[in-house]
Amino acid sequence: MSQRGEHRLVKPMRWTARAIASVGATYFLVMLIGSAINDGIGPITIEGATMAVLGLLALAGCVASWWRERLAGILLIGTAVGLGIHIGICAGRYHLLVWSVMGLPYLVAGLLLLGSLRLSRQEPPQHL
Repeated sequence: MSQRGEHRLVKPMRWTARAIASVGATYFLVMLIGSAINDGIGPITIEGATMAVLGLLALAGCVASWWRERLAGILLIGTAVGLGIHIGICAGRYHLLVWSVMGLPYLVAGLLLLGSLRLSRQEPPQHL
């Protein structure tokens, strides 16, 4: 693809990443709040604390995507990796399916942000 075409992709990549991260973070927080309401407030378990930290990490990545693409990309990819580890250890069956619903959107959003950052740092095309 030409450099001109690559530079046209930067804005749509950023907006797509922001939309995916926003939907993912909203879903994650609604799920955590619903789980807390359903189960009631009880003793804090390591699984619950890990999910709360990962939810905050996802929210921080979503907010940071508006100002700091590199930081947001790293936070979102970290969320995807953290969810993969958490699901692999704590979830029962269907690890890949659960991760594809919970973690894959963060991985895609993080990679889109880092990719758009790389494309925007390249030299702009010279007009003839």
